[in-house]
Amino acid sequence: MSIEQLITEHLDIWTAADTEKKSGRGRSSVSVGSVYGIKKLRELILELAVRGKLVPQDDSDEPASELLKRIAAEKAKLVAAGKIKKGKPLEPIANDERPFELPAGWEWVRNGFIFNLRKGRIPKNLSENKIGLPYLDIEALDKGIIRRYSDDLTSPQSTSNDILVVCDGSRSGLVLKGKVGIIGSTLSIIDTPDFIQPYVTLIFRQSYERLNSTMKGAAIPHLDIQRLILEVIGLPPISEQHRIIAKVDELMALCDQLENQHNNAAEAHEKLATHLLGTLTQSQNAEDFNINWQRISEYFDTLFTTESSIDALKQTLLQLAVMGKLVPQDPNDEPASELLKDIVKTKDQLIKTKKYQKTGKLKQKELLVNYPESWVVVQTGEVCPSVVPSRDKPKSFSGDIPWITLPSFPSDGWYLDTSTLDLGLTLEEASEYTARIIPERSVLMSCVGRFGLTAINQIPVIPNQQIHAFIIISGLVPEFLCIVIQAVVKQMEDMATSTTIPYLNKSNCESIEFGLPPFLEQTRIVAKVDELMAVCDQLKSQITSANQLQQKLADVLIEQAVE
Repeated sequence: MSIEQLITEHLDIWTAADTEKKSGRGRSSVSVGSVYGIKKLRELILELAVRGKLVPQDDSDEPASELLKRIAAEKAKLVAAGKIKKGKPLEPIANDERPFELPAGWEWVRNGFIFNLRKGRIPKNLSENKIGLPYLDIEALDKGIIRRYSDDLTSPQSTSNDILVVCDGSRSGLVLKGKVGIIGSTLSIIDTPDFIQPYVTLIFRQSYERLNSTMKGAAIPHLDIQRLILEVIGLPPISEQHRIIAKVDELMALCDQLENQHNNAAEAHEKLATHLLGTLTQSQNAEDFNINWQRISEYFDTLFTTESSIDALKQTLLQLAVMGKLVPQDPNDEPASELLKDIVKTKDQLIKTKKYQKTGKLKQKELLVNYPESWVVVQTGEVCPSVVPSRDKPKSFSGDIPWITLPSFPSDGWYLDTSTLDLGLTLEEASEYTARIIPERSVLMSCVGRFGLTAINQIPVIPNQQIHAFIIISGLVPEFLCIVIQAVVKQMEDMATSTTIPYLNKSNCESIEFGLPPFLEQTRIVAKVDELMAVCDQLKSQITSANQLQQKLADVLIEQAVE
């Protein structure tokens, strides 16, 4: 089967095998997806290219053995001219270094015979003044942004005819087209004869994933240049190299086309799902919502086919929950205005006895939503005493009171699993840490960086500086407050103090505005959210299983094609 047939006869596999970034319940994040099948297809094209399986061989081609003579003669000229240094003799290639059978006319060769790497360095007199030559770093080559210049002409320089490779940092192994300028310390010039430069570029493209995953170095990764120079590759005749490059360009263009078609279809699908989800938030009441929900649920299998679309559905359900549109109101429920009186009375008593700090000055209410008549608009500071996290760091952990950080928050559901936590404090350590012990059934909320993360503790805990705690008073259902926090992420982002890392201070945390329903309606809302989230999670699990199957099918096709 030709590579074209492999692509066209299995389009469903190449374009269906998606990978996506997962996100948890109600968290304000966008899933970023990539087409796994097309990524693997690109890798296959390059792998077939360097194995001699992409284009047919031509008996009339001058064999690679003659090409090796031309390369040796060209290197000798460059050495004589002082442009490159004479390298050490390379070891003969052993039989166990030859990973596959070469096509007729090809030759095994070490990389060091066909190219050398000339490392760049930071030049003297480097400044933003436009004096001398541009200083070429990755940004200058990849994005065309030149920020600094130098007149240090003793530093390694490149021209527009050169190719370069990133040898330091997370993108090590990436090949870039050269420009006129001085080469920075993270780059190396690939010195190779002009007539094989395109194929050398192809070798680096094919090796990128491997080179990038086998880098030397811990703090700053480095390309293992010595190892790279000694690696063995198959070198095709020069005429076949030209045919290979042309075929790779043709097939990569086809991959681009497939990817664009897939992305356009995915974008159209996302718009449709967003529009239909909008009909839910526009529902006038719970009855209207149920009608719209039934219409959407009939097409679940075609509407919600990606993890990102299901996460959007989850966020919509949270919005509906806090708007009073998810469950019907019951006229027999005690109105929330009466409930609020009892909550405020209890809260004031707790503050009067100095068990918790007095609520700070709250921001002005904005009356963001038209809530049901039985609800009342409140702010978190009106209904919950809150605890500001300590900015100190414990010096020791030798107790049983769990020390809570954001990574310990549940990705789905409401409750902290403290059984897996290793660190805990004693009462004495907590006192030295100037931390408050948060009573059970409180709502913990992220207040630094990423907002909308919540957890309910089932035993007393001590949070770190990224976590604000709301103490729950009888009458407020903690799971409902979690729903509120997850639904009003945009409100919190707007309130946050903007620095390098955005954060919510005590006043911000206590000024989160929401609609407080009657107590019994809170419990009905939580039950309904749990029910609908379980449906979403089940659907997401099915999608994950289907994607894993598609990825396995893509991998099998790749393996068969390479054999």
